[in-house]
Amino acid sequence: MTLAASLGEFAAGVDPPRAVRDDVPRRILDVLGNALAAYAEPGADAAPAAFRTMRRWGGVPESTVLGWGVRLPAPSAALVNGVLAHSLDYDDTHLPSVLHPSASVVPAALAVAEAGAPGDVVAAIAAGIEVTNRLGMGGVAEGVNLYFERGQHATSICGTIGAAVACARLYGLSADRIADAIGIAASMGAGVLEANRTGGSIKRAHCGWAAHAGVVAATLAAEGLTGPPTVLEGRFGFFAAHTGTLDAAAVTDGLGERWELLRTVYKPYPANHFTHPGIDCALALRARGVRISDVDSIELGVAEPVLRTIAEPAAEKAHPRSGYHAKFSGPYTVAIALTGGGGLGVGLDDFAALDPARLELAARVRVVADPAATAAFPRAFAAVLRIRLRSGETVEHRVAGSRGGPENPLSADEVAAKFAANAARALPAEEVAALSKVAFRLGEGGTVSDLFPS
Repeated sequence: MTLAASLGEFAAGVDPPRAVRDDVPRRILDVLGNALAAYAEPGADAAPAAFRTMRRWGGVPESTVLGWGVRLPAPSAALVNGVLAHSLDYDDTHLPSVLHPSASVVPAALAVAEAGAPGDVVAAIAAGIEVTNRLGMGGVAEGVNLYFERGQHATSICGTIGAAVACARLYGLSADRIADAIGIAASMGAGVLEANRTGGSIKRAHCGWAAHAGVVAATLAAEGLTGPPTVLEGRFGFFAAHTGTLDAAAVTDGLGERWELLRTVYKPYPANHFTHPGIDCALALRARGVRISDVDSIELGVAEPVLRTIAEPAAEKAHPRSGYHAKFSGPYTVAIALTGGGGLGVGLDDFAALDPARLELAARVRVVADPAATAAFPRAFAAVLRIRLRSGETVEHRVAGSRGGPENPLSADEVAAKFAANAARALPAEEVAALSKVAFRLGEGGTVSDLFPS
């Protein structure tokens, strides 16, 4: 059996266990909260640009665009909502694949379900997220994510296929037809990561494109288009193109029994996940009484593979070009945490504008490879922060895994509070509470249309 056939068989027949069914509504709420906060973000450019483009293209009104409240064709609504979901870099992360599955899968599935697809939305989203994560793991070799090594965004590349799987399941396609949807979607996934290093807002659009392409691929499969059966493992297939290697066991072993979805962690801070252990260290040292006026220099030690994302080019990371670019800066996020951030320690408002005092502090942060953090990566995001004080004393704090990670996950109450705070940036309190209740009814007979009342 080919890999696509195995994934298609899994997606067509899976009935997720209770732990997964209980978790999926939280994934939906996390996406909705992130998207609504992004809609309300001052100066946002990516989602408005996507919305205006989809409005220009027009079409049958089927699915709701968050924030704007208008209906567009399902692929168009999925695109805009996917851009919103990933815009703040606040979306969930799977380890060890280090990708963000929900921001592509959930917008695609909700758009198709609202447009009338009759399937079980919780099972569909669960299947789509699981396939996304498994494909990400298939490109990891000796702890190195080979998508990222090649500058490719595993989130959107794998998320396109996961979104297609979720939509195909909602359409009620057979295992063979879901395998065709996988084969079609594999020709559509894309995303390069240079924006992480030197700026630009295109990365915000990656999950929107993946959600859009997933809807299109599943619909084409439903209408009879076919894909190559060996699309994943073949000589000119998905893994040959994107990673040059394949861990087939990581893709299929324990499929449906061991759920990688449950290793997908919720973010406590709205920044690139590689910055989180440094933030944790800085918050701990601030709590121990370190004052900015006493700081001479700072050294942040992180896993070697993440240096290119949060430390290079050094001049760009020490002086990011925008609040969004600052989310990918180890120095600037440490500066936020040391000077007192919002939210759960570092919040959305901390990236609304660049702060001169924080830029001055960020210029004193040197980021280096730390052997212990490198050994833990990518199963955990670890770091050590050393601060040399003007007195000559050095203080240090180390974390073996970041807050919110698999060994230190956010509680259900913390995830709920994150959603409420995010959604409240765009909606009144009573609508936020109603949205939460509807999401948790989706697995018990509720419908997606209840999320988006006319």
